[in-house]
Amino acid sequence: MRHITTNTTSPTPPVRGITDISWHARGACRDLETHEADRLFFSAPRALSHIAEAKSICHRCPVRQDCFTHALDNDIRWGMWGGLTRDERRPWHAKVAKRLDYARVRAAIMGRDVFLTAAERDAVARHAAVRKWTPERLSYVLAVDLDHARDLLRDAGHAITDRDRYWTPTDPDEDEADAPEEAFCPVPRQAQTDDLIDALRKAA
Repeated sequence: MRHITTNTTSPTPPVRGITDISWHARGACRDLETHEADRLFFSAPRALSHIAEAKSICHRCPVRQDCFTHALDNDIRWGMWGGLTRDERRPWHAKVAKRLDYARVRAAIMGRDVFLTAAERDAVARHAAVRKWTPERLSYVLAVDLDHARDLLRDAGHAITDRDRYWTPTDPDEDEADAPEEAFCPVPRQAQTDDLIDALRKAA
């Protein structure tokens, strides 16, 4: 697995890059002729026999989860991927945009070319602001232009300042109604979406 990073002090996060398709070689469909693969995996919506045959191949495939994740991360909305048709994947395409997975955030910070949702990109920007990254470094990590990187760093800095100014820990035994007004933060601390991440891993 190829990864682009100069960080050798920590183990590489177990996250596959969006351009890494080395899993193709282990797919159950790898030996199919092109016309046969098109017939099965890119069939018409009502070609039920072709869909059933494709699903039977996917069911025994050792890289079905990688295939499913690849389709979501690259926003591929046609054909069958990970044993799911286009219509069966549609709800997952909507859910994946809400994912906040810190394994992916850490992988991106280390230089991996992983797919990041808006929440994950915000987490990278906040990390960059706290650690005083240059706009050039953030621009490189997120693959955005320099002006956009400057905007992200500025917005992240403001969000962190507001959070730290207004957020104070509350006593867990204290009634919420009795908590001081300054305890409620207009910029909530980011929380990993564990349930969604687990659901995505189990979906295919």
